[in-house]
Amino acid sequence: MADSFYKGCTLGILGGGQLGRMLIQSCINYNVKTLVLDPDPEAPCKGICSEFFIGSFKDYNDVLDFGMKADIITIEIEHVNTDALEELVRRGKTVYPEPKVIKLVQDKGLQKQFYKKNHIPTSDFVLIDHEHELPDHVDFLPAFQKVRTLGYDGRGVKGIYVPEDFKEALSGPSLLEKKVDFDKEIAVIVARSSNGETAVYPVVELVFHAGHNMLDYLASPAAVSENVAEKAKKIALDIINKLSMTGILAVEMFVTPEEEVIVNEIAPRPHNSGHHTIEANVTSQYEQHLRAIMGLPLGATESILPCMMVNLLGAPGFEGDAIYEGLDDVLKIRGVYLHLYGKAQTRPFRKMGHITITGADWSSVHNKTKRVVDTLKIIA
Repeated sequence: MADSFYKGCTLGILGGGQLGRMLIQSCINYNVKTLVLDPDPEAPCKGICSEFFIGSFKDYNDVLDFGMKADIITIEIEHVNTDALEELVRRGKTVYPEPKVIKLVQDKGLQKQFYKKNHIPTSDFVLIDHEHELPDHVDFLPAFQKVRTLGYDGRGVKGIYVPEDFKEALSGPSLLEKKVDFDKEIAVIVARSSNGETAVYPVVELVFHAGHNMLDYLASPAAVSENVAEKAKKIALDIINKLSMTGILAVEMFVTPEEEVIVNEIAPRPHNSGHHTIEANVTSQYEQHLRAIMGLPLGATESILPCMMVNLLGAPGFEGDAIYEGLDDVLKIRGVYLHLYGKAQTRPFRKMGHITITGADWSSVHNKTKRVVDTLKIIA
């Protein structure tokens, strides 16, 4: 596969959101034709992919029919039909990341069991078949309840701190995860090619919106000790190798006051915690994913400049046609890079884009970031 892209390789992407959109931008540079499957006729990928197909990436037949049109199939969202992907592999198609990896990541319970079996540090947990079982584990509190499947962008997570919180528990199969006292949340992007080559990116620090459990902004590289950075990168490499996975993997982790590093969750695809790599690293996570799944040499991962990445979220209280208030003023700032996701309609806390802010030093980056956050609002 390594030289086929020169002849116009066709990549099928399940999901038409912003992650697929940025992946396609890298594909264009490599002469890769892109096919996209998404149920939304106005998905962010529609305007820039080679061919767009309306259909469900959760439907067996839609995925099977779509996959037969491509040379390689990949994902930009985990919630896809893995049975269809397994059938595509049986029919000789190349699917990366591998269906078995996607299936494991789709279920947070299987994820946690994988960590435990492979001696990967993670918080204690209990698997729950039904919410009525939760009061049996009152001694496990404080904890977080996470639905085992279909959780996304902060949805499907509930804090259970005292027994009274059981009344508002999430329904269905879930896991109860012991609350971790931590100083920082960090992430590592790691890549593994179809040839087994690996590459790891510098550690980044994550700051989440308190009320919505969504990433607000990140700082790269993270302000952590060399000890923590090495532990985090080693864990990320260990996970991707034990999964025998091909592609990009994002590993989200906690850092405790004692400088222990504990895995929270993983995502086998380009990720919000790697958006900044487009401007701030030698090789973006999107180009790296493409290189990995096509068996090409992996690119260098070093940081070029310190940076912060700010998610552009719809302002509270506004819904409708998006208006980017203050955008002209923000774009006058040197080292500010705008990425809009092609979404015409805003609503509170909807991800509409992101901005990467680079600078010669951290003081410059922080000052410019404050100006961006104070100035730019997405209203309607």
